[in-house]
Amino acid sequence: MRLPVLFLLFLVMSLVAACGEGGGPATPVRPVDPASIPAAPEDGGTLVEAMLGEPDNLISMLSTSSSSHTLSSYIYVSLIKYDKDIELVPHAAKSFEVLDEGRLLRFTLREDIRWFDGQPLTAEDVEFTYRLMIDPQTPTAYAENFKAVKAFRLTGPFSFEVEYDQPFAKALITWAMDILPKHALEGENLLDTRYSRQPLGAGPFKLREWTPGTRIVLEANPDYFEGRPHVDRVIYRMIPDLSTQFLELKAGNLDIMTLTPLQYLYQTTGPGWDGSFRKFEYLASGYAFLGFNMRHPFFRDVRVRRAIDYAINRRELVEGVLFGLGEAANGPYNPGTWQYNEDVVPREYDPGLARALLAEAGWSDSNGDGLLDRDGVPFAFSIITNQGNTQRIKAGVIIQQRLADVGIKVELRTVEWAAFINEFVDKGRFDAVILSWNILQDPDIYSVWHSSQAVERGLNFTRYVNPELDDLLERGRRLVDPAQRKPIYDAVQRILHDDVPYSFLYVPKSLPIVQARVQNIQAAPAGITYNFPEWWIPKSLQMQP
Repeated sequence: MRLPVLFLLFLVMSLVAACGEGGGPATPVRPVDPASIPAAPEDGGTLVEAMLGEPDNLISMLSTSSSSHTLSSYIYVSLIKYDKDIELVPHAAKSFEVLDEGRLLRFTLREDIRWFDGQPLTAEDVEFTYRLMIDPQTPTAYAENFKAVKAFRLTGPFSFEVEYDQPFAKALITWAMDILPKHALEGENLLDTRYSRQPLGAGPFKLREWTPGTRIVLEANPDYFEGRPHVDRVIYRMIPDLSTQFLELKAGNLDIMTLTPLQYLYQTTGPGWDGSFRKFEYLASGYAFLGFNMRHPFFRDVRVRRAIDYAINRRELVEGVLFGLGEAANGPYNPGTWQYNEDVVPREYDPGLARALLAEAGWSDSNGDGLLDRDGVPFAFSIITNQGNTQRIKAGVIIQQRLADVGIKVELRTVEWAAFINEFVDKGRFDAVILSWNILQDPDIYSVWHSSQAVERGLNFTRYVNPELDDLLERGRRLVDPAQRKPIYDAVQRILHDDVPYSFLYVPKSLPIVQARVQNIQAAPAGITYNFPEWWIPKSLQMQP
């Protein structure tokens, strides 16, 4: 079978790049002899990781940025957390109970947790965090789960209970949020508090340094209740380009990064790599999508959205962008999970049907210039995505070409991450956007798709409103039994397929690489960083940047 011409072009260009990078001199990272690794963990040393985008703040409830949430998860603690098998287990909570078919939750906290300033973490801090979440003055996209609470009651200095008026599927997951310090943040303006950049947490790491645009340094918290992390410091370097990150990795200046498929397949094997690095490969819990701004006049017509969906060749995206290391996406759930609707058949690439739907919607090439128009208005729009993410940019280029084939002109724009989120995505200032969502364990996607979230800084930033979908999302989250929830989320997936507020693109494989000097990395369904505070570096291999 012949590969699409555009994919072949990408392949040739990429292999040329591979010869220029992977085929050059060996990396200066020396191989590690497994026999030289001590049997017991050793403390000390520094880990260096790259970040594509700088966090906007370090109070996670105020941010939708993945970088903010990553750092916050090491600075703060939560009542419960996901283990390596993506199961909820106690964290700051010593124990919890789910009673009355999920209508009542009871938590007992550990009594040995201290904030960085030495103050004890108590149930009052949890209550304070909950009150902040439901406060209409708090600019958060994550309030809805907390608004489902009927009553919050302190039952002691280190215990509380939460009551719901009816079963709520995400009741327990709700409390896996970062706990904030009441004694520091009470009375503070969250939009103008020093704690957003000088966070006071109780987690395994403290913020030591934040040099804007350059780096963020975390240091081990010696008083962390689960035990001091083994490494002394973690340095996050702001490198908004994956190619530059790779050069830094190759030079030995990074310990860990996520590879592109090209780098994984062609540029990280042989001398200088084998024995010096460890690579991992697993299907990511997330999908990439092309989201349409439903306020744009072109995209109010479902025939147009379906036409664009037919004009996108997902096989070409998987091969051309992911080099086969991934799968085509078909909705917000991963195939193989109980919530996935097997009866929703993915749209096949069909440019002829795309043209027919566009003609039905009134678009034609009236002047023979190859570009569709209607009432004198050409069919031209822009797609934005973030700088440095080569996968999304390549996907945009392929989509741009395929839409040109059916008479649609697309301008592809890339924007620096912070401005991309804060000035364009959060404010709905785009025609269409290429982004990704994580796929969570629970199928409740209320916060992304319910019409109440179609507001500035809401996660429903495409402003999609569908009363039928709203009703399903409201009912689905009020049920606990998967057998009862299954038909509801089958219908949710069917609506999103038929109405096409997104063109679901692909599910990539996650391809992290780590220097071999870093020990105790264990791949699991949750990825590799679930036990990050337990990673360690032998003293003989420690470096102190």
